[in-house]
Amino acid sequence: MREYNLFISHSWTYGSQYDNLVKLLRQRPYFRFKNYSVPKDDPIHHAPTQAHLREAIRRKMAPCHVVIILAGVYGTYSKWINEEIYLAKQRFNPSKPILAVAPFGSHRTSTTVQRAADRVVRWSTESVVAAIRTLAP
Repeated sequence: MREYNLFISHSWTYGSQYDNLVKLLRQRPYFRFKNYSVPKDDPIHHAPTQAHLREAIRRKMAPCHVVIILAGVYGTYSKWINEEIYLAKQRFNPSKPILAVAPFGSHRTSTTVQRAADRVVRWSTESVVAAIRTLAP
C-alpha cells in the first residue's frame, strides 16, 4: 500500500480543524500517510526571522506529494497560508499540487485558496482521500 507524504497547511489559530482532519485521515482504512505539517507545538514557528520560517516550511514541503489547505475564509487573510501557496506553486519544479478542503460545516471558503487549488473538496473522508490519490504524482 502506498504511503502519501502530505503537508497540511492551516492556521494555528484554528488548530482544531487541522487536528480533526489528521484524525479523519488516520482512521481511514487502507490509507497511509506521513504528516510533514507544522503544528503549533513544532519549534519551527519560533524561527528567528520570517525568511528562516519560510525556508523551514519549504523544506517540510519538499518531500510531499500533495499540499492540503483548509479552505476556511481565514485563508484569504492569512499571510502564511498565502506564503505556503506561493511556495507550493513557485518554489518547486514541478509545482506541488494543492488540495483545498472546505472545513466541516463551513458555508464559505477562501476564494484565494480556491483559485490556487488543483482540486477543491468538501469535508468528507472519501473525497479527501480520493483527491489525494488523484493528485499525487
